[in-house]
Formats: sequence, structure tokens, C-alpha cells
Amino acid sequence: MIREVNFDGIVGPSHNYAGLSLGNLASTRNAGEVSSPRAAALQGLDKMRANLALGLVQGLFVPPPRPNDAWLARLGTTIGEAQPMLTANAMSASTMWAANAATVSPAPDCADGKCHLTVANLRTMPHRTHEWPYTLAQLRIAFADSSFAVHDPVPTAFGDEGAANHMRFAPAHGQPGVEVFVYGLSGGAFPARQHLEASRAIARLHRLDPARTLFAEQSPDAIAAGAFHNDVVAVANERVLFAHEQAFADKERFYGELAKCLPDIEIVEVPAGEVPIGDAIRSYLFNSQLVTLPDGTMTLVAPTECRETPSVAAWIERHLASNGAIRRVEFVDVRQSMANGGGPACLRLRVACDPETVDPRFLVDAAKLDLLADVISRAWPEEIAIADLQSPELVAAVRAARAALLDALDLGELLSG
Repeated sequence: MIREVNFDGIVGPSHNYAGLSLGNLASTRNAGEVSSPRAAALQGLDKMRANLALGLVQGLFVPPPRPNDAWLARLGTTIGEAQPMLTANAMSASTMWAANAATVSPAPDCADGKCHLTVANLRTMPHRTHEWPYTLAQLRIAFADSSFAVHDPVPTAFGDEGAANHMRFAPAHGQPGVEVFVYGLSGGAFPARQHLEASRAIARLHRLDPARTLFAEQSPDAIAAGAFHNDVVAVANERVLFAHEQAFADKERFYGELAKCLPDIEIVEVPAGEVPIGDAIRSYLFNSQLVTLPDGTMTLVAPTECRETPSVAAWIERHLASNGAIRRVEFVDVRQSMANGGGPACLRLRVACDPETVDPRFLVDAAKLDLLADVISRAWPEEIAIADLQSPELVAAVRAARAALLDALDLGELLSG
């Protein structure tokens, strides 16, 4: 009954390029550019359509209230009076990257037989610190069934950025697996966002078997190069680890521990000599969705930037010709998200569960995507310039757009939170 469901974050109507994420090179590079929220959200829906066409189960999460008036009130200000940087933080649409929503451990891995989810505290970046209460509210609705256990965030003394730093390996999604938590210690000029103690706490909360739980350090060089999350340089699916040569601090030890836990593990490592880490990060080769289709075909859902980066395109062609673990590559256009530092994998949270136990309002089919596309085409702003973030007209439009989306999904209980 267990299948992998990919829950994509709908790109919010306040999507903008404020350059708030230190260490995220794309976010910094495009700071101040004019964004296209409507096009961004429609690109996200098209990615969901493509996944449905592949035979995958697809879900969604909705954007939180923007601006975050409650957060601004705690700072003693309002959207009309706040300084520009506070305004940008309050209008952030970064919940679109659902890989940071939570860490998920499927039921076969947990001692109590429940699927556990711990919402991420996202304490490192100010614009993300105020996301978790709204994310938690959605998780508690979507996964209200008794087969799930939804946890509050770990204390903010320890930074946790969710599934972007977590991998799971198993013979199949419904079988017991090996869970890997990737943490950072140093990133040179950039912060290491995932703390080891946060990862250990989540493993305990999820009641994981210590013998099948691993902790691996992310390479400081990778963080310094712009891999602010592990999923920028590594992704896992069932028995396959797809990673850059420079992803881990002590890869030989990690690979050895992984092989002991899962002897039939298949490691697809991309050498730096073939794809420099800068090309890997710029193209987001590893921030692709690595999925298993209903016919068993291992498929990479990659951003179109991979096709346009010569070293990456050449590696993909060689791997497909070799009949390696990845047998198929599908390219998707998520350029608006990519320009802010999030590829196809950033946009989704993987939950291995029985889809029948999920609140159906959070699952989509083609008809629902058509409905959402109509709402977005009518209500989402076409463009947002940073100078306009405090505009009363824009603020009103953003609020009205979210309300229209929640009405279309019959999720009115989320209107104020």
C-alpha cells in the first residue's frame, strides 16, 4: 500500500528576488531582478503534470500568509512602515521549496509503525525562521490520520532544514530502509545550516533503529562552493545514491557504512573531472528528482539547465548510453525557481505512505491542476519588482490570490494560518 508521494510547494503570489539566502549563489546572483510569480507558479504546476504523466502520485502544499503580519507585529512594525529588509523577509515565498518543510521517516523504518514527520525550524535565515508554524498547520491537516506522527520543530538552538539534508535507501519504498542524515560543520564564508544535534534529535523522535541510521558530514568545500543543502550535491532513491565526487567530507567511510547496512547499494558518483562542482551547482544536476516509475524504471526529473550545461549534458548522455542505474531523464522548466536557487527536488517533499491515508485536498489529479492553473492565471501578479514589495496594491493582490487558492482547494481553515 505504500507509495512515494511528492508534495510540491505551490509558488506563492509574492515570489520575488530579494537575494535573502546567504550561500545560495543563484539567489545572490539574481538579487534585485524582476520576478514573475504567475509564470513561476504555472511552471510548478507543469512539473506536477509531468510527474502525473509518468505515473507518480502527486501532492501539494499551499503558500502561507504574505506578508507575515504577525511576524512584523512581533518586531513592532507593519508592512507599510517596515524597513526594506524586514519587508523582504515578511514577503518571502520560500515555502515553495517543500524539501525544507520537514524530515520524513516512513512507517517501515519507525519502531511504532507510524510515518513520522518533523517540521523544520529553518533557524539560519531570518526569512525562513517564521515559516514553520504555517507549515506545521498544513502537516497536521494533511497527515491527520492515525498512521502518521507529526512533530513540532527541534529547539532552534540546533538548525534543521528538513529533507534537503536527509536521504533514505531501501529495496523499495514500502520496505524497511536505511536513513542518512547529512550535517555540516563548516562552509567557509557560508553557514553550515544542518546541525548534527538536530539530526540526532529527529532520529530519536522518529524512533529509528540506530543500526540502520547513519550520520554523514557534508563536504565543507561543497558548502563553500554553494551547496547550501546536501540535495544540491546528492540525491537518493531506493538502492541508488547519485552524488558528486565532492559531496561528502569522508566519502569512503560513509560509502563503507552504507554498504554494510544495504549490501546491494548502487553508488553513481559523478567525478569532478567530468562535471566540476561549479557546473553541478549551477545546473542543479543533483537537485533533480530521482524517482522510480511504476514499471521500475529509475528516472531523473532534471531542470532544463542540465541540458544547457555542456559538461552535465555530456555526462548524462554517457550514463544513459552505459545502461547505468538511471535509465531515463525527463527535463522540466522551473527557471523562475532556479533563479532563486531551487531546482525540481527543492520544490517537493517526499512522503512514502499509503495515499489513501492523506487528506485528499492535498493530492492532485489533472482536473485539479487545471482548476489551480485557472486561479493562478487570474489572481497571481505577473511581475514583482523589489521596490514594489510595500505597495498597498501588491499587498492586497497577494492576499487576495492566496484566499482564492484556498477557496479553490476547500482549505479555508488555513486562511489565517
